[in-house]
Amino acid sequence: MPPSQHAQPVVAGSAKCLVVDDEPSVRSFLIRMLQAQGFQCFEASSGREALLVLERIGELPLIVSDMRMPEMDGISFLEVVRERYPDTSVIMLTGVSETSTAVDCLHRGAADFLLKPVSMSELQARITRALEKRALVLQNRFYQENLERQVHEQAVRIQELFLQGVQMLARALEAKDSYTRGHSIRVSQYAVATASHMGFEGPSLDGIRLGGELHDIGKIGTREAVLHKAGSLTAEEFRQISEHPVLGERMLAPLAQESPDVLRIVRSHHERLDGRGFPDGLRGANIPIEARIVAVADAFDAMTTRRPYRDSRPPADALAELRRVAGSQLDPDAVEAFVQTHPSGQTVAALV
Repeated sequence: MPPSQHAQPVVAGSAKCLVVDDEPSVRSFLIRMLQAQGFQCFEASSGREALLVLERIGELPLIVSDMRMPEMDGISFLEVVRERYPDTSVIMLTGVSETSTAVDCLHRGAADFLLKPVSMSELQARITRALEKRALVLQNRFYQENLERQVHEQAVRIQELFLQGVQMLARALEAKDSYTRGHSIRVSQYAVATASHMGFEGPSLDGIRLGGELHDIGKIGTREAVLHKAGSLTAEEFRQISEHPVLGERMLAPLAQESPDVLRIVRSHHERLDGRGFPDGLRGANIPIEARIVAVADAFDAMTTRRPYRDSRPPADALAELRRVAGSQLDPDAVEAFVQTHPSGQTVAALV
């Protein structure tokens, strides 16, 4: 139902009503009373006929139906209406004064229950109450849907702002180091090409793109002297370096619900298939596939970028090295996909 109908109560002057009764004189009497209240009335002589009317004109705010009718009685008709047209208020009429009948109608979703003969004042009061309740239900649904939408939009915006801040932090981290400038973007691009070749698409590919870009964000907590050290690292310095995946995961905790694959990449991109990686010493398939893909891209870019402690290697040599450590350090499938998507891959393939 459109928001305008949700937001405003249905008033009698603009409402449509269906009267269902197998007695023509009763139908005529009810229609006259309802028309006097401003309703546009439709009529049917049985439950089956009433369903055909509803199929033709669509859902109505109000139905007044008899209980005892041929072909389909009032209870059966009520059940179908509640299933197909849940926002329609149904008032049931009967000549049988039985409490159990009234309770049964209400349990099955009737808005109210009246005994024949019906007085105009009583019918008017019951209709007013039923339509007021219906309007409140529709209003509540409309406001709830609006609230959920607003909360979702706000959450998305908060996450966007958070990501913008983190991405700026990642750029600032790389800007301080001329040796690794552009590293995260290149790793992200390599990883996306590799993952796409392996069949990843949609949100999964987006997660790898973002995870590749932010995989080293935890290094913001590593001392620059350690990051830029030209010689071998001491045990303590290596411990500091090996903490960056866990620190990065903590920094990106707000993404845990919407982008858990990003956190898996950040935490596990230094794991090795042989279990000698960090921080968790995971082995083989226990390492998330997204992290295995980024690990290949990370290793290639590290080898082809000049670092304080060594010169860069030619791409063809780096690709050959990836294949050499495939199966022990890196995932073989990810390595092959990387080689196939890299411009120098054909050269390496010809040498193997």
